[in-house]
Amino acid sequence: MPTTSFGQDQTSAPTSTSPDNTARNKAHHNTADQQSNATSDRMLTKHIRQSLIADKSLSMYGHNVKIITRDGMVTLKGPVHSEEEKQTIASKAAEVAGGADKVTNQLTVKQ
Repeated sequence: MPTTSFGQDQTSAPTSTSPDNTARNKAHHNTADQQSNATSDRMLTKHIRQSLIADKSLSMYGHNVKIITRDGMVTLKGPVHSEEEKQTIASKAAEVAGGADKVTNQLTVKQ
């Protein structure tokens, strides 16, 4: 019985390759596994988290943002409820960290 094949021709090579953004992604974005184990960084993260948890106006998303601290520099990541909440969290982190220049705000407003 003859076999009929449907779909892509398996003999043709792909027309393009996927872009490799690995280096760019690693260079510009801290991830949780990059959290420092230095006591000062862990304490800074702890104090920021306590400040966020104490603010009952923040949503569940706001209370659970990722806080990554390395060498005194803080990165905030994750979804939040609104632009206002995003700014509130960044302000609280900056207050605890010693200035807005020590905080990278990568929070995103949940749609």
